[in-house]
Amino acid sequence: MSALKMTLLAMAATLISSAAMAEDASLPKLGVNEELRARLPEEFRTSGKMVSVNNGSFPPYEIVTGTEMTGASADMTDAIGQVLGVKIEHESVSGLPALLAGVNSGRYQFAFGPVGDFKTREEANDFVDWVQEFVVFAVQKGNPKGITSLDTACGNRIAVMAGGSAEKVIQVQAEKCKTDGKAPIEVQSFTDQPSSILAVRSKRSDAFFSSQAPLTYFVQQANGQLELTGVGQKNGFQDLFQGAVVPKGSSLGPVLMDAVKLLMDNGTYGAIMKKWGLENNMIKEPGINLGGVLPK
Repeated sequence: MSALKMTLLAMAATLISSAAMAEDASLPKLGVNEELRARLPEEFRTSGKMVSVNNGSFPPYEIVTGTEMTGASADMTDAIGQVLGVKIEHESVSGLPALLAGVNSGRYQFAFGPVGDFKTREEANDFVDWVQEFVVFAVQKGNPKGITSLDTACGNRIAVMAGGSAEKVIQVQAEKCKTDGKAPIEVQSFTDQPSSILAVRSKRSDAFFSSQAPLTYFVQQANGQLELTGVGQKNGFQDLFQGAVVPKGSSLGPVLMDAVKLLMDNGTYGAIMKKWGLENNMIKEPGINLGGVLPK
């Protein structure tokens, strides 16, 4: 087994251990809301299940080990399943494009994510937004390259998630660096979060540009090797909402939104978000297609 694979497995073991500790916080069982259940397409009421697709581990929302998923999104979908009277199963694909294609083709009923909601993505999908996010940098401890903003990313190796909104923003910044006569950015695109973080820890990347919630989680697991920078800045984004993804015009979108609202009203949403250290990502009520526009 290669040293890289052993390191990835060790990271996975750390994530599993952290997830197990987080799960010590118990959540109440919920009853079926018959009004919401009646609004589900008949095929799901008959089969008693729906399939949510994920893009691999996105801690602390989605922590995938084999065929099992834990994390805030797993707790939320468990609660939604109880409210709707169905079992929500989870399947993984590699990369955001494959996730969106799987939802649009009907192979999967939805992706609970959360996935970044942008107007360009709303052309093909509807988003049921249930969190607000911020995009920052994870760098080596002490920030040896001095990366604190998009402008200071010039001349550095920046890891991003392939197909994600952060990749688009850093590519725009890479062109701006050239226009401004600065050293170019080497954009390094990875298919999952653990590989991106490992690249920074092993000094193959100078920074990982991604969502603050998972980066905070990874920094906490890095034994003092990493830190966050660029916190509190827009970093190329407007207000950034993230949520579940359904096909455009799907009747499932409003049902999921109202199920999430019910969980917000009865305190389940708040309990789950606090359990996973996501208090700063909570919103007051869910909405459909709240997303903004990516810079061109």
